[in-house]
Amino acid sequence: QVHLVESGGGLVQPGGSLRLSCAASRTIFNINTMGWYRQAPGKERESVATITSGGSTNYADSVKGRFTISRDNAKNTVSLQMNSLKPEDTAVYYCYAKYKTFEYWGQGTQVTVSS
Repeated sequence: QVHLVESGGGLVQPGGSLRLSCAASRTIFNINTMGWYRQAPGKERESVATITSGGSTNYADSVKGRFTISRDNAKNTVSLQMNSLKPEDTAVYYCYAKYKTFEYWGQGTQVTVSS
């Protein structure tokens, strides 16, 4: 079992930056994949960025070049640095972890990009 707690969401103007963090309840060094998903009102949940235990990353086309995912195995955290934010990035952002065949989700944190 892994409990995930997100932090760092909020309201930001277009072009601004936010950094999301996800704290895991246990060590993450052997968790295959961790990442961030988001869900906007009326839309399906979508993958934003993922990072494997080996450090390989994958990004949605819509965020490439603007978002950076990282993981700190010593602190059991995964972060998402979001730059050049756009109104269409507005959504609830969820931390995700996949360990063997099990999937875990955080409660989500709201990100609103608006002037």
